[in-house]
Amino acid sequence: MLTPDSLPRDAHSILELAARSMFALFSSASEGMMLVDRQARVVWINEQYKRFLPALGFEREEDFVGHPVSMVVHNTQMHQVLETGKPILIDLLTNRAGTFVVSRIPLRDAAGQVIGALGIVLFDHAETTLQPLIDKFSLLQRDLDDARRELATQRLQAPGQRQSKYTFASFVGLSPAAVEVKRHARRAALSSSPVLLLGETGTGKELLAHAIHAASSRARGPFISVNIAAVPETLLEAEFFGYAPGAFTGADRKGRDGKFRLADGGTLFLDEIGDMPQALQSKLLRALQEGEIEPLGSNKLLPVNVRVIAATSRDLAGLVRAGTFREDLFYRLNVLPIRVPALRERRADIAALLEVLGEDVALRSGLPPPELSPEALALLEAQPWPGNIRELRNVLEQAVMRSESVRVEAEVFSLVLSESGVQPLQAAPLRTEAVSVETTIAVPVRPLAEQVAALEARAIRDAMVTLGGNKAAVAKALGISRATLYARLELSEK
Repeated sequence: MLTPDSLPRDAHSILELAARSMFALFSSASEGMMLVDRQARVVWINEQYKRFLPALGFEREEDFVGHPVSMVVHNTQMHQVLETGKPILIDLLTNRAGTFVVSRIPLRDAAGQVIGALGIVLFDHAETTLQPLIDKFSLLQRDLDDARRELATQRLQAPGQRQSKYTFASFVGLSPAAVEVKRHARRAALSSSPVLLLGETGTGKELLAHAIHAASSRARGPFISVNIAAVPETLLEAEFFGYAPGAFTGADRKGRDGKFRLADGGTLFLDEIGDMPQALQSKLLRALQEGEIEPLGSNKLLPVNVRVIAATSRDLAGLVRAGTFREDLFYRLNVLPIRVPALRERRADIAALLEVLGEDVALRSGLPPPELSPEALALLEAQPWPGNIRELRNVLEQAVMRSESVRVEAEVFSLVLSESGVQPLQAAPLRTEAVSVETTIAVPVRPLAEQVAALEARAIRDAMVTLGGNKAAVAKALGISRATLYARLELSEK
């Protein structure tokens, strides 16, 4: 093993010089540094780190240095580095002073034994510098929390009780449209008012209804779903409100509870509410307003405690204008309207949806999960998908069954779409060919990275002139850390 002691004298000197130089570089360019000894006590902090002390609750340096790091820095992982001897090169640290991007590196003696650790604050405004990454992490963490809460709720529910199947984690997508609809749905889950889900068929309205119930205070109660378009009109009243014993010929002698009674204490999901017959709309309005129902063939009013979530793919406001849907019922349902975006409005989510749908198809068919070629993915992202996610799943499943291999090519999807009566829209060609010499000469194009770097350098130069060379002020005005500013200035000087 090559150690500093086994190196030639000149090489040993160079190694020591490099170590001192790197330490000095990190100390000046970083946002802060600290050293802890083998017992995890803070033994040194640099000048930049001292500015964090007031936010951490310390007025003097001696109140911080010399104390166990776990007592003065919340959420520290320095103990882990000391115990394992392995560095943590990139991590997010959040405490009273803010959110930081940090590195933690073990320090060893000549024998290779860990004698301490070095902590480096790389960025002190992580919420600004890494905001897109933090937003995605926060969204995924919320979805994970939703799923855990749903599992805990299911364990508490009574055996045989109908319950929700999905959480917000089941609504796949990180596109702005997907994030926005989940934000509105999460807010709706905090209320007990009726929710109206609007959107085309196949967009995931029922999934969101399940998720709202799972995240609400009624999560331990039942979730009852009724597709109004699928129930014959003559049976709808009994389906909703139940019936008394002997209410009609052939009726059960014991009577039967309707969906409202089954949903008591929980949520009733009314899918395709726009298809409800007018004769039943007035009874539904009464149930919503008064919180009581009258079973078919009975003279008794029964109290119910139900939160209603309705959904429709039709223009409900247009049905009100046409006189086929009661205006007062519309306003009673339209308290918390949520528009669920069509798939063509969130094309950025198609790749993630295909991965989830592919795993489900594989699970049901016993086949390995499909792999899509780049051309196939581009083709699917270019389609309008009038049937939305339901249509996407159907096309994927057909293509998987027809493909001769796990890798599904664009030609298979084109065939499936064509046989479904759809003229596939061609995706933009993938640019893999080299640019011709003639094109390069006629229209010289610099690499995008060079153009961005040039714009950054110009912005930094202008800010340095405007602010009189005050680097701290320049970094703050540009919204970057001082470490980033120093690095950009160093590059511009080369």
